[in-house]
Amino acid sequence: MYKNTGLCTDIIHQRFDRVPLYLRHYVPEPDDEICLARRGLHRIGHDDAIALLLAIHCNNLQLLGVSTTHGNASSEHTANNAARCLHAFGAPPHVRVYPGAPKPLLRPAKHDPEIHGPDGLGGVEGLPHAQSPDVLARFATHPDGSAVKAIDGMATSIKNTWNMGNGSKTTVVSTGPMTNIAIFVSVYPDLLDAIEEFVFMGGGVGMGNRSAVAEYNILCDPHAAQIVLDVPVKKTMIPINVTHTAIVTNAIHAKLLCPDPPRGSDDVLPEASTPLRHTLSTIISFFAESYKTTFGFNDGPPLHDALTVAYVSRADLFEATRYRVDVELTGVHSTGETVVDVWNYRSCDNTWGDSGKNCLVSQSLDVEGFFSLFLDCVLKCDLVSPINYPGDGTQM
Repeated sequence: MYKNTGLCTDIIHQRFDRVPLYLRHYVPEPDDEICLARRGLHRIGHDDAIALLLAIHCNNLQLLGVSTTHGNASSEHTANNAARCLHAFGAPPHVRVYPGAPKPLLRPAKHDPEIHGPDGLGGVEGLPHAQSPDVLARFATHPDGSAVKAIDGMATSIKNTWNMGNGSKTTVVSTGPMTNIAIFVSVYPDLLDAIEEFVFMGGGVGMGNRSAVAEYNILCDPHAAQIVLDVPVKKTMIPINVTHTAIVTNAIHAKLLCPDPPRGSDDVLPEASTPLRHTLSTIISFFAESYKTTFGFNDGPPLHDALTVAYVSRADLFEATRYRVDVELTGVHSTGETVVDVWNYRSCDNTWGDSGKNCLVSQSLDVEGFFSLFLDCVLKCDLVSPINYPGDGTQM
């Protein structure tokens, strides 16, 4: 699995029963090789960080790499945040960060400090400093010390995993603007056969969150989204209609802080049982306050981006329907809208490209099943996270 986030990232995953792009999903077998890539945490914002944790700790996925881009914060912040999270969440040493596009293909860059703070991870405590040696070691570099860029890192990971058809395909997961992916598919069309699926969090069916009809990730770079939607490879869209059901309630927040929380008032959260859980709680708490004041979410924040990784790992938790999906590029009031042809007005063939029903659109989520998966990954992360042990490089 390869992830593209805004951590604003793109994640590449590999599955072990199927082969995803930067993320790989599988049923573990002793000699199975897994490659999971993350396309680029577009923003590495709060929910991107949770997606990255799942990408590292879902048993049937292997994270290949993380590419970053503009989004919730500047591309410099998102790259640093991705590297900080990889170290804090105990990712294998070979999983590296590949900085990507600093701005959209055509439009000016758009950030979201109101929701994610000025650096993309506002209010978060306990992560390592961006300049700590462990964090800097997470960046992929050439022999001369220069950074390996997103599309080159993606191409190398995907090509090596595919091994001229003798290996596995990769799933590319996007949790932010799809600028890196649009450039990748344009520069490396010969590698499309090596991609199992593009899975992206973004868009909405008849609703938006940064305009009346446009969702933030798509609105940031609508032209990139359309390029990816036209690629003749399977795509799955996780829209805000579904992500808005994945709410971190007080009851779930309590279990995050302490696996077996003491009985008491539902309004009083327990103490964190480990430093990692404290850090994750600060991620949720800042995000919760932002969503409460901006969107009126009083019961807790939605974990938008984590659903992409959950889908690659556990597609059975989702219901989805295949539609023709396009992005409005020229509308006065509707630029960035994902136009989902639910009534089949457009005549389409059975391909995944520009003439076909090009996208699976998630319709619903098994919310209880998702949070069970999330809490299980936190438990696994607890066992390996370096921030649970005294050392240098963390900020509390």
